[in-house]
Amino acid sequence: MSENSATPESAAPDAHAPEGDARAPEADAPQAAAPGTVAAQAHSLGSTAVSAATPRRGAPMFPDGTGPAADPAGSHHERRIRSFQPRRSRVSPTQADALRRLWPTWGLDIDGLSRIDLDAFFDGLPVVLEIGFGMGEATAQMAAADPATGILACDVHTPGQGNLLGLAERNGLSNIRVANGDAIILLREMLAPGSLAGLRVYFPDPWPKKRHHKRRLIQPEFLALATTRLAPGALVHCATDWEPYAEQMLEVLSAEPTLENLYPGYAPRPDFRPLTKFEGQGLDKGHIVHDLLFRRRGA
Repeated sequence: MSENSATPESAAPDAHAPEGDARAPEADAPQAAAPGTVAAQAHSLGSTAVSAATPRRGAPMFPDGTGPAADPAGSHHERRIRSFQPRRSRVSPTQADALRRLWPTWGLDIDGLSRIDLDAFFDGLPVVLEIGFGMGEATAQMAAADPATGILACDVHTPGQGNLLGLAERNGLSNIRVANGDAIILLREMLAPGSLAGLRVYFPDPWPKKRHHKRRLIQPEFLALATTRLAPGALVHCATDWEPYAEQMLEVLSAEPTLENLYPGYAPRPDFRPLTKFEGQGLDKGHIVHDLLFRRRGA
């Protein structure tokens, strides 16, 4: 999962931890999707493989509109201090090919111009929003383990977007959609109140320097917005390996009146959150990972 900070003054994903590590290995070439699956339908759109995936500096990566936009919200919305930089680093030919073929079916640019019909987008599945997914390995594992739940995975890391789409296709995961852009605009402008079955924020950027704490994602203002998009009973699940940020998360989540903690303090890691290689390496070095599980109050 990628590190990501977003407050109403700062926004969606950036990468710092498990799956968001820029050194994560590239995916293998996609295999053919099973006939009749959403992935197969997307594959039928057709596209030639890309030999040079990264365009010259300043040039649009997908000028034909078949992939994620560099700045989907553009000038439609106010500029804020943001916690992320769109990391359009080197995209492998495999990742670019997945983006070109699958983005029109499974991708969403966060332009803030219209509401998303989640029922139509996910064929009626309940939907969990994951903010920050890095290279997408953990997201794909969770989607495979729970095919009855849709995952709207939001990030700005183009290689990770392509990698996750490729994983979804190869594993026949029709319950994943990838959103590109500012998570605040997504929540505020494009998701209806009470429309989400859950919110996941795994290993967001801790912004350790005190002067950067305002860029952290889990802030009272962010939760006040996000909880309005959660249905009663929806689960909010956060995880971090940065102790001071874990303390802030616990304080802020506990102070949100619409949420209740499922544990007296921190929660044990639930089975549905995969233990990633990056996280395992941190644990071997003595890092302590804190999970927090809160539920949206209501009938």
